[in-house]
Amino acid sequence: MSDPRLQIPLGFTPTEAMGAADFVTTDGNAEALAWLQKWPDWPSHGLVLYGPRGSGKTHLAHIWAGQAQAAFMTEPEIDVGPRLVLEDVERFIGDGGYEEALFHLLNSTASRKGHILFTATQAPVLWPVKLPDLRSRLLALPTAHINPPDDVALMAVMSKLFADRQLRVPAEVIDYLVRRIERSYVAAHAAVVALDAAALATGRPVTLPLAREVLARGAEL
Repeated sequence: MSDPRLQIPLGFTPTEAMGAADFVTTDGNAEALAWLQKWPDWPSHGLVLYGPRGSGKTHLAHIWAGQAQAAFMTEPEIDVGPRLVLEDVERFIGDGGYEEALFHLLNSTASRKGHILFTATQAPVLWPVKLPDLRSRLLALPTAHINPPDDVALMAVMSKLFADRQLRVPAEVIDYLVRRIERSYVAAHAAVVALDAAALATGRPVTLPLAREVLARGAEL
């Protein structure tokens, strides 16, 4: 039977702040941010931004989209606009129809002197692209990499995630969590979600005792 003190309240979805002023710059993402800030002086009509899940690629994509007035796409299409964002592009790789669509999208963007930003978890050289012409187009694009987080990056990211949930969390709590969770952006997100849920369910603030209790109950962080 589940602990009644950990019943998660439903119907509340925190809004993540995606503005340029809300972005947490760290050693691991500074190079990627600098690449986006170079626009429109990119050396090509596209850029591949890649890094671990939860590392801030979507936030960076929103920053660039606001700067470039770019449109977000859900799948590769042509004639959508001159400046575009297509996230998680790896999900389209390996499918013949989607690879053809990506090839035509890149050609269309280049012919219109537009720009496209792709996001992914791995570098294009590691994608199992079947269409040779598409592979050559993708490998010709510059890339911007977000590195896996160190402790400083995790603390900064968790501070922002708690702030997005309007939670005032002491630095000692965040330090405690960072030293005990897996060193990944996904684990940082999971820790924040677990502590937020526990605080809402129990009506308690996020403190060291609550953090210890959540970790002791074996929350998958």
